[in-house]
Amino acid sequence: MNLDPQVGKAALQVSLFIVVLAGGMLLLLTPGTPQYAITVFTLIIGLVFLGLVVVVVRRFSR
Repeated sequence: MNLDPQVGKAALQVSLFIVVLAGGMLLLLTPGTPQYAITVFTLIIGLVFLGLVVVVVRRFSR
């Protein structure tokens, strides 16, 4: 099975977008607020998605 390079690239860009924005927002938000908690959750989701994208791209690129 082959993975289209454009799909892998798009998924990587989306995951990096989520991680970078969530990480940047954490610098501006006050810890302990609901916005901070949601942003931490978003960052975790983005990192998990990024990890899955890397694993899938490496697995199907061979």
